[in-house]
Amino acid sequence: MARAAASLKTKAPAEKVEKVERVEAPHVPDFDRLIHERTRLAIVSALAVNPTLTFNELKAILKTTDGNVSVHTRKLEEASYLTCKKSFEGRMPKTEYSLTAAGRKALEKYLSHMEALIRATRG
Repeated sequence: MARAAASLKTKAPAEKVEKVERVEAPHVPDFDRLIHERTRLAIVSALAVNPTLTFNELKAILKTTDGNVSVHTRKLEEASYLTCKKSFEGRMPKTEYSLTAAGRKALEKYLSHMEALIRATRG
């Protein structure tokens, strides 16, 4: 124990640290955090290239659970980024989603922000 205490008291000589010039990160406008979440971005992206998708189609595309699809589509619906239409095919319920104009605009804005960030980082 005395050795351990002695070794703690002796310090190795400090290495000389070079000063590095800091560069400020480029300003990137705030992006939509609602869409930024991975599952919601996947939902909005899938609906951007498909006029409508059913609950089961989204579930298959996303490879996720019923609960995940339900929670994330509800958040997007509350933000008016997508619409939800419920109907029946025979006795089976059918839920279809489609992207709204506001959802398409939000996705375009989000993608523009991400592209600006990529350009700034590579530039």
